[in-house]
Amino acid sequence: MKTKEKAAGGPDTRTRIVRTASRLMQRQGYDGTGIKQISQEAEATLGSVYHFFPGGKQELAVAAIRHGDEEFVHELSAALDSEEDPAAAVLALSASIAAGLRASDWIDGCPITTTSLGTAGRVPDIQEAAAAAFARWRGLVHDKLRASGIAEEDAHALAHTVISTLEGAELASQVSRSVEPLEIAGRHLARLIALHR
Repeated sequence: MKTKEKAAGGPDTRTRIVRTASRLMQRQGYDGTGIKQISQEAEATLGSVYHFFPGGKQELAVAAIRHGDEEFVHELSAALDSEEDPAAAVLALSASIAAGLRASDWIDGCPITTTSLGTAGRVPDIQEAAAAAFARWRGLVHDKLRASGIAEEDAHALAHTVISTLEGAELASQVSRSVEPLEIAGRHLARLIALHR
């Protein structure tokens, strides 16, 4: 039987909880985000949170990272598919990240970094989820580079360079409240990729 919320087209309770946790942990980190705040902002009872996530905040953080991963995969795929030339595609990606960051008033950076860094060395499940997300993003970039004829070894190294550079540039843009670090990173990555074609 459908709930009233589902029938109205809104997200179900579990989805609201995960989305809310993802947004809050992205902004406040793992330690700065409490289950009570998540339940209040998701308009869900504490009982509902623990029903869906009996492992508590740790289990919810893993789900939040996976949600952030999925969201960024859509953005990454759209940018990579927007241009046939991988250099132009990476430039489009850096512009997309910059636009999203500026639109959030510099609040919403990487969907997984803040959560995972706050648990480094303490919560292996969260670290594994974050590592899997980064690997997935590198894989998408790698496939785009290979499809353009770049050799396997170069594509592997460039994919690491692209994701790592954009991660750092996004943080620098967030801290400085300026798109300049992302714009510069995008231009230099595009030049680097062009050298390998």
